[in-house]
Amino acid sequence: MTQVSPKQRATRIENAQQALQVAQELAERFRAGSAQRDRERELPHTELQQLFQSGLGAITVPRDFGGIEISTAELAAIFVLLSAADGSIGQVPQNHFYALEVLRINGSEAQKQRLYAEVLAGVHHGNALAEFSSPAAHQRSTAVSQQAEGLRLNGNKFYCTGALYADRIPTLAIADDGKEQLVFVPRHQHGVNVIDDWSGFGQRTTGSGSVQFRDVAIAPEDVVPFQTVFERPSTVGPFAQIMHAAIDQGIARAAFDDMLDFLRQRARPWPDSGVDRASDDPLTLDRTGRLAARLSAGDALLAIAGDAVDVAQRDPSAENVALASVEVAKARAWTTDVSLEASNLLFELGGSRSSLREHNFDRHWRNARTHTLHDPVRWKYPAIGNYLLNGVLPPRRGTI
Repeated sequence: MTQVSPKQRATRIENAQQALQVAQELAERFRAGSAQRDRERELPHTELQQLFQSGLGAITVPRDFGGIEISTAELAAIFVLLSAADGSIGQVPQNHFYALEVLRINGSEAQKQRLYAEVLAGVHHGNALAEFSSPAAHQRSTAVSQQAEGLRLNGNKFYCTGALYADRIPTLAIADDGKEQLVFVPRHQHGVNVIDDWSGFGQRTTGSGSVQFRDVAIAPEDVVPFQTVFERPSTVGPFAQIMHAAIDQGIARAAFDDMLDFLRQRARPWPDSGVDRASDDPLTLDRTGRLAARLSAGDALLAIAGDAVDVAQRDPSAENVALASVEVAKARAWTTDVSLEASNLLFELGGSRSSLREHNFDRHWRNARTHTLHDPVRWKYPAIGNYLLNGVLPPRRGTI
């Protein structure tokens, strides 16, 4: 049996209120160095250790296995807090919780007992899901195969957000029967090579680079069925997507907060405004108020979507899962637009001074533009419309 221990044992969080308080405290701490980390690409190893040692990594563990089973809306609120402080740090736990949802749905009782216990102790899961060289995003060639000496994993992965910092790397691989499995690979297993080659212009410190697997020995108990979560109704897709929506909402909040501070302290009014302060400019007031309303709408959409996901987790009927996917798609499409709008409006209202490198405000737009490429909005609106007009259930995938 392959057992993984965290670098330091985590604190146990007792309830949702404590989880939100811990997230707020960490967010305040992470915000202080966010611009510097992005500018110099300083990887947040220490910050992520603090995050998982705080106990936040275990907040979705079911009560039957010792966790607090936080609601999805509360989880989304925590992602907003962390992403508003540092968009890269906010994105890293997404795949951790995604893997735990696959475990909840498809893991055996023994797998849940063991892997949840690790997470409660502070183990951090990264990911190695996508592949860079495949002709389509959903196609994969990484394989876990039975050989004379046991199971072996071989392949190349990219966009491996969080793998650089993780204790385990849940990896999508094709088994001998042609079905996809999620392999909970120990990060430091022989043959695992994590490469820090992420060069995206945004989300620069997520560690979303490559992972190579070369004849990695795999324990059978570390293999959880994956393909079957989409062969029947399940919440894996909408659960994954609501966290992405919350990340975009957090990035929008960060840009908005920096805009407010800059307008109060540094920006100059346009001569035709007839006022002495940029914060009194009537056109600036209008645009600021409009964006504030759109940000509040994003919070509301996340709460509605979170409730729908919780219903579908309790009763994963085809209709409940479809409704959860649609409500999450609404939130994700909305927060995509708002994150891009907020990160652009900062410059439009802040003026030329806001573009100075000393502020590094462009990180908000770079983060929003990079993260919102994850799943295209242009496919979400038609799925919503087709469901509402024609009763067509959205596809069972992790991308709607």
